Amino acid sequence: MLLQELDSAPMQVAGRRCPADVMRLTRMGSAHPTRLSFLRVLLRRMQSEGWTFTRPVWDVNDKGVGRAVYCANGPERSYSLVAFAHDLPDDMRSDRVIATAWDATFALFDGVPSEDDLERLERNVPLQEAGRVSESELSLSRANRSVRLFNHVVERLSQGDQPDRNEIEAVGYLMRTTAVYGSGKFGAADHEKIRSRPELAAPFQAEMLSVWLTRQFTVDLAEHLATSRGKDRAVRLDPAIKARLGVGNSTGLGMAPFIVRHPVLLNNWMLAREEALARVRNLDTASPLAAESLHKAFADARINLAQWHSEHPLQVARLEELKRDFDLLAQQISGFPEGPDYPWDRLWRWGEASLSQEGQEALLALLLEPHGALVDELADRMSADEDGSFRIDGAMSTAELRSLMEEHYSWALAVDFSRPHSSARFWYVSEEKLEPRLGERELDEGASLEQPLCIARLASELHADLEARPSGDSVAAFLLQHPEHRFMVRRAQMARLHPYAEIRDNLIAGDMLPIDLMRCKLAFFGATHFDPRSDKWVRICLFQDAPYPLDLPQEVENARGKA
Repeated sequence: MLLQELDSAPMQVAGRRCPADVMRLTRMGSAHPTRLSFLRVLLRRMQSEGWTFTRPVWDVNDKGVGRAVYCANGPERSYSLVAFAHDLPDDMRSDRVIATAWDATFALFDGVPSEDDLERLERNVPLQEAGRVSESELSLSRANRSVRLFNHVVERLSQGDQPDRNEIEAVGYLMRTTAVYGSGKFGAADHEKIRSRPELAAPFQAEMLSVWLTRQFTVDLAEHLATSRGKDRAVRLDPAIKARLGVGNSTGLGMAPFIVRHPVLLNNWMLAREEALARVRNLDTASPLAAESLHKAFADARINLAQWHSEHPLQVARLEELKRDFDLLAQQISGFPEGPDYPWDRLWRWGEASLSQEGQEALLALLLEPHGALVDELADRMSADEDGSFRIDGAMSTAELRSLMEEHYSWALAVDFSRPHSSARFWYVSEEKLEPRLGERELDEGASLEQPLCIARLASELHADLEARPSGDSVAAFLLQHPEHRFMVRRAQMARLHPYAEIRDNLIAGDMLPIDLMRCKLAFFGATHFDPRSDKWVRICLFQDAPYPLDLPQEVENARGKA
């Protein structure tokens, strides 16, 4: 997608933020979910199009073992989550990607499965990557119980009581997924098969649908086990408590390289968000309804902050900053808008001068919240035709390419790669699980198999070789002599039209934090309660406070404003 395609809104007082600021790891690692996040895009579409949801199969025994099917029925197509519940011994329960057994396994089926499909899936899905699925499946996933909370909920419901609200708030989910695979992995349908479908055209919609239906399954399983244990004495979850349960996710380095490998897609995500902020800032007034919506969003965000806990020192410090920022913001918006003359821009400029990066990114999410009619259509522009950006312009002169490098990669050319710290790490793919890993160059073997994620170093090496060539040479002639630079030349030419395509930091530096990459991507998913457990893996929550699929027809009107 070209930059000019998002230029429909007139720019009066504010443009988009500068990529040199937005695309730094510390700011990306402070990202918050917004109304453009993918799970909210999914919910809005499902509600506005009147999708209906059923559970045609529930074949789960008193021990919680069996299978279930949840169907999502839209205007043109249906999709089904096929869920398998297992009796997993405690000593086999692990969130690590090397695990071989889980409490539950899932596949998102394209359509409504037949009995033959269910039998085929039952032979393969519980095995996950050790099995195989087909083009009829859009995603493959697995989840483990949050054992203490899951058992607490089942026990209390079986006795006719509701679970302790403090226990619910401390965890926030009954199960957490440890992987949700899509886009051709392990035999599932490639994204090319579904990209033209409106309901799946936005990024990661199939995966979001799978997780949303998984949330329904986790509650259904807990209530089923409570009824099996307590019989007539058992009760169902109170709707208010049920709403507070999302789906957890435990994820590591596997997702971090994605946004580096897909620069045009990353550009479109960031560009849509930055365009949304610019549109809001250029509103010359704030209606009473919009001001009320801002205050409501801030109150909800403050409650969420009070429930957001982490033990990681970096995140603890950021949460303390955010609490201080929210105290300042509460005072600043107490009388909002206090007159016309671009009140949203005035509030944003105050935030840039007064708040931490964590607070500024939270403020961005708050500013978008009242303005769905203005910004929601940007979600349709967050996908990317990456094939269209693949061709190298061989006719470009090396002088023009060198100038392009100096304009868009000055941040990379400033890195001194003769210092060991600048190349302290390397990215590789593990032989055992085919998952991305991050090695220490002085300690670990495998640097010879390094993946091309060290964009700053590749840019530096390309620029050095360009300087040694006559300025009148073509890029085609240059690449005949230096084919090793094809990858970086292609990225550099992409940067002309995609200003947010590159992360403007050294991704192999000794102090680089992979969790910053993960948080950026997870915020676009719609994740909350970002809780790093190290600099390489994190737990989050999805769909907390969203409606449940089987409750959706009754909740459409109430939930419409929240989505």
